[in-house]
Amino acid sequence: MSPSVRLQEMIRVIRGARTQGEERGVIQRECAAIRAQFRQADNGTRSHNLAKLLYVHMLGYPAHFGQMECVRLIASPRYNEKRVGYLGAMMLLDEKQDASLLITNSIKNDLSHSSQYVQSLALCTLACMGSAEMCRDLAPEIDRLLRASNSYIKKKVSTVCSHTHTATPSIMVELGVLHGAVVLITELCERNPDTLEQFRKAVPELVLMMKGLVMSGYSPEHNVAGISDPFLQVRILRLLRILGRNNDTASDAMNDLLAQVATNTDSSKTAGSAVLYETVLTVMDIKSESGLRVLAVNILGRFLLNNDRNIRYISMTSLQKIVQTDHNAVQRHRGTIVDCLKDQDASVKRRALELSLALVSAVNIRSLMKELLLFLSSCPPELRAHTTSGIFNAAERYAPSQRWHIDTILHVLTTAGGDVRDETVPNLIQLITTATELHCYTVHKLYRALITDISVQSLVQVACWCIGEYGDLLLRGECEETEPVQVTEDDVLDALETVLQSHMSSPATRGFALTATMKLSTRITHNVDRIRSIVSIYGSCIDVELQQRAVEYNALFKKYDHMRAAVLERMPVIDKSSPGHTNGESAGGTIKELEPTKLTQEIVFPQEPSNQVSDENDLHLHNVFNDHLFLVLNSMISSDRFFFLFVAIAPPSVTVYEKNGVTLKLQTDTQTDTGMTVTLTATNSTDGDITGLTLQAAVPKSVQLQMKAPSGDVIPAHGLGQVTQTVLLNNPNKVGLHSDTVQIDSFPSTAW
Repeated sequence: MSPSVRLQEMIRVIRGARTQGEERGVIQRECAAIRAQFRQADNGTRSHNLAKLLYVHMLGYPAHFGQMECVRLIASPRYNEKRVGYLGAMMLLDEKQDASLLITNSIKNDLSHSSQYVQSLALCTLACMGSAEMCRDLAPEIDRLLRASNSYIKKKVSTVCSHTHTATPSIMVELGVLHGAVVLITELCERNPDTLEQFRKAVPELVLMMKGLVMSGYSPEHNVAGISDPFLQVRILRLLRILGRNNDTASDAMNDLLAQVATNTDSSKTAGSAVLYETVLTVMDIKSESGLRVLAVNILGRFLLNNDRNIRYISMTSLQKIVQTDHNAVQRHRGTIVDCLKDQDASVKRRALELSLALVSAVNIRSLMKELLLFLSSCPPELRAHTTSGIFNAAERYAPSQRWHIDTILHVLTTAGGDVRDETVPNLIQLITTATELHCYTVHKLYRALITDISVQSLVQVACWCIGEYGDLLLRGECEETEPVQVTEDDVLDALETVLQSHMSSPATRGFALTATMKLSTRITHNVDRIRSIVSIYGSCIDVELQQRAVEYNALFKKYDHMRAAVLERMPVIDKSSPGHTNGESAGGTIKELEPTKLTQEIVFPQEPSNQVSDENDLHLHNVFNDHLFLVLNSMISSDRFFFLFVAIAPPSVTVYEKNGVTLKLQTDTQTDTGMTVTLTATNSTDGDITGLTLQAAVPKSVQLQMKAPSGDVIPAHGLGQVTQTVLLNNPNKVGLHSDTVQIDSFPSTAW
């Protein structure tokens, strides 16, 4: 490419480059040629070369070597060179560079030039990159031009005044006349609230000026697409918004004007849409009349029908800000907003979703939820989590019936189960337990969903829970609200075994399925042995959580078989507001989630010999066992793990555990009517140290438990040391203590 190539030809070659490397090579060759010509004497091509360099700068390539050329061209007497020089100064220079000071004298001379176009070039440059020093030095010239009669120059000076107020607020007093430019007044009002009262006096003048622009005829000099000076209209509306905010008098003075602008401005052109949008913002920000606000919402509704996606986007953004205060007015455009859910633009689609969710009410919940569920089935992956969360919140708030609520959540789980929140499962289970009359309907529906697809983990977890709780209702096959389906015991167990064996099932889902299987042992009559076999298999599962549950359930089949029916009876209604039901979270922090263990040994402390131990006490112990296992089963909702060992009141000192070389003693130090201090002592007679010892205790709700820090977590070998831990019990209601927890971790391999 020759050095004398024209700008258009250079642009064509650069755009024709097929790779970034090829483009870089073209630009490097051209920049080298431009440098060479800059070093030569004036040959009439300086302005052309600087224009090409500015294009290179726009592409992001370095062009700093053209700064001095800008200074030279600004000082040129030729208008075409001066114009390119000023343009280069605005692009390549800023107030932080020393080269900007070199053009101060040239700008001062040009401000006194006989041509208004040369003056305009100097004013635009000063408004773009004038430093505080330049503004201070040129303040007299700016003040003189501000008082001039030429409207073209006044318009440019107002922009300089706005920039000067930002750069050097202290010299604004010297400028004197401030009412010559709306931009300057706006800047002053935004930065100095004390000036608002002074400029509110100009509201009637601004209103008259705006009316003249709206009602004036065709003006070629200021007309844009049939709108008379839309830039000035937007500026005036913005200033009126600032002056009318929180002021009744100013707002009343501009209400009629705003209604006139809203009804007489053509919205088919972009310029008209800009004026109308600014009008809407002004109406919503001042203390306007209710009818005017409805008119503003209708304008935004028309914007929703515009083919320009940017206009639709800003319309929905504005509607979302006012939907809470003008809900009924926005509600009229619900159909158009819902149609925007089908828009191809992701930003428009997101705004339409947020606005649709905000429009949900008790009146339109059924119809609008159908649209949202339809959108959920085809929405982009990045919007599914937000959509499901919004649907759940709306359904919980406005559900017309419990059945509708359950059906809606199940539909969401089936459609986008992998994108729902973690708390969805416990919330749905809580909803199902409260809908007593729908237990049969729900368990039938969930069973069908389970045998259809087991890939959606949240849905499978809820299905397993319901089958475990209401499996007897499923086996009856009698449900008035759904099509009767005959389900056998083997069918149900086959479905649960499929979940247990599937590679798609998470450990938490397998825990739900195992517990459901266990609960069915009290709800069926012919397959208890099969259930016992299934549970026993997972007693050696590699997953510690599943293994622990299987071991505990095996104990129910063997040692506590007489209590199994009571322990596995139906869960009570879960009340989220009740402190006694926390969906697996420990109340008061006394029961904590335990770390995975290698060995957990169940111990039953002997009761203190007494003639007062009767069948009634045995029944109380049974009830405590039942209550605590309810907590275990309930805790599965959030996959917490609790281990409960059940004891009676121990004598002053007793060996409670002695196995595999480990001895654990319990000693009652002090005991009163309402309190007790107990010390647990652990020793180790094996050949290796035992590390990671953890002792946990759980008591009935009426008893307060405080566990002091243990003396350590390592029990030395050969009985060379011990670990002790003190437990404080407060029993203000004098209820007998029947529960405690012991957990022993990290046994050496020789102890197995």
